[in-house]
Amino acid sequence: MKKITLLLLSLFSLLFVQCGTSSQFENFVTAKKDKLMEGNKELRFVSFNIPNLMEIEDYFPFKSSNPWRLPSEFEVKDALKTIKELGGKVTRIYVPSVRRLGESKKIVRFVEGPGKFNEKAFRSLDKVLQIANEEGVRLIIPLVDNWWWWGGRAEYAAFRGKQANDFWTDPQIIADFEKTIKFVLERKNSYTGELYKDDKSILGWETGNELDAPLAWQDEIARYIKSLDRHHLVIEGVHSPVIDEEAVSDSNFDVLTTHFYNPIVQATEDILKNKALTRGIKPYFVGEFGMPTVKDVKEILDTAINNGVSGIMIWSLRFHSRTGGFYQHGEGYAGSYRFPGFSSGDRYHEKEVVNLMRKDAFKINGENETPVPVPQAPKLLPIKDVYDISWQGSTGADSYSIERKTSGSEEWKIIADSVSDANVVFRPLYDDTTAILGKGYFYRVLAKNESGVSEPSNVLGPVKVRYKKFVDELIDSTNFVEQSGSFKFLSSQNLYKAKVDDSRLEGSINSYIVYKIPAAMDSIRIEVFLIPTKGEQIPGQCGLDFYASDSLTRFTPLAAKLETYPPLENYYGFYTPAIYTCEEFPANSKFLKIKFNNVVELSRVEIIYSTIQPPDPNIVEVR
Repeated sequence: MKKITLLLLSLFSLLFVQCGTSSQFENFVTAKKDKLMEGNKELRFVSFNIPNLMEIEDYFPFKSSNPWRLPSEFEVKDALKTIKELGGKVTRIYVPSVRRLGESKKIVRFVEGPGKFNEKAFRSLDKVLQIANEEGVRLIIPLVDNWWWWGGRAEYAAFRGKQANDFWTDPQIIADFEKTIKFVLERKNSYTGELYKDDKSILGWETGNELDAPLAWQDEIARYIKSLDRHHLVIEGVHSPVIDEEAVSDSNFDVLTTHFYNPIVQATEDILKNKALTRGIKPYFVGEFGMPTVKDVKEILDTAINNGVSGIMIWSLRFHSRTGGFYQHGEGYAGSYRFPGFSSGDRYHEKEVVNLMRKDAFKINGENETPVPVPQAPKLLPIKDVYDISWQGSTGADSYSIERKTSGSEEWKIIADSVSDANVVFRPLYDDTTAILGKGYFYRVLAKNESGVSEPSNVLGPVKVRYKKFVDELIDSTNFVEQSGSFKFLSSQNLYKAKVDDSRLEGSINSYIVYKIPAAMDSIRIEVFLIPTKGEQIPGQCGLDFYASDSLTRFTPLAAKLETYPPLENYYGFYTPAIYTCEEFPANSKFLKIKFNNVVELSRVEIIYSTIQPPDPNIVEVR
């Protein structure tokens, strides 16, 4: 009987969790005149947008043709824990994506056609809502995009053979969009069992993202949302820095919002006008802003905080990748902020802006800023070799210690004490160049920040050192022993087209660089971006020539193999990644010459040497 009782209790406990009762929220967010309310307490927030939270558009491994993928549970938790540790309370995500006609089916979309929805994609949003409840972060969810990159109004119209602007007036297209709204609001979360329209983690539904919509359309959609959902606020999502007076008096809009990327003088003036227009009537918040300087960020935050604006969110936050490091989307003050800020983001004042946002997230609620929590232990990812060590990062960590021990030893030694996981994107985070050929090593990682050091990660090993590897990320010319011609080291130039690789080398035609390796080369792997010249539909295929020698003279041409990895059809203009490889060299080749003969950007150079050949299983040694 005792066993049966325990079993029933276990089942009840499981059911209890599955029904969403782990939520930190007791109340839905409501509007009381010009204030947002959580029960009897006013809700105000300084926070970040997280556009990639339910679908990622910045998946950029070098060989991958598809930049889209759904987030993992680790990634969603990292993102929402980040908002919590930043004191944000609220975040705004992006819209359910819409299939573009002719688009590759490899790209996951939420809306596949009129009334056709992708279950796998929506399970991603289910997970976002589950974790938002667990972490205590409210979500603002816009329902359609004005723009094309995720698919929006133009794609809904294209399903019916119509033009983008028909989305606002065509009864059939409006009915199609209302099918999406109904599906979203009445969806049962596959993890919690709760309907979206009953989920307290949702602050409100935004009619869309930066819509150029007539007020009549906005009003019709707001009324339709209210007819299905009696709990959540409806937010008008317009593409204007100035609120429409008619929207203030429209009872179907509970909350009003605007976005700001214009000069700070105009932005602060418009915020004051908008607040004056809504004062005592409706809550108003700044849904997005981006400013070029820390001074401008501080000024717009001060304007919002000191004048009773309900909230303000900067564009945008990027979170840890499950394969190591951070996702990144372009660069600059309206690109990628990572917590707690890193020196690799100095060009857009990342650390200063993140610190200011966190400080003001407490200030807007009259609270004292709390210390950043000590990070949790990171997770070391499978190690291919000692030159390819990565880990899943810890929320709030600003650096990591790498520790190593040899087989048979109990003593851990620190081999690197301040390693950043924000310097490279979709590359190994650390390569152990001090590892001794022939030895085997165990590894672990610890996360650090201003508050302390985490527990150690999991331990992996022994990893046998079977070769030595030289790697050049092309940050500067330090590794060149000889060069000729003109060169340009690239960082932020055309960054998004180059898969956010911020260390590349561009050389003039017939220019060259030479590397010297400590021992004879066994193989080379050269990553480049091929760039179409004027008039080309596809980039030239012969961007580089390679030569090897045992000295700085008498170079012999190499027969390198070229493989290209064209991106899926897209509107971002991505360059074509390509990899040159070669495993045949003249005897004792310690010098590698790379000559530029077309428009290419050199991305990464890997040279393997001193390889220990594994024993041949077919050969029996006789003693």
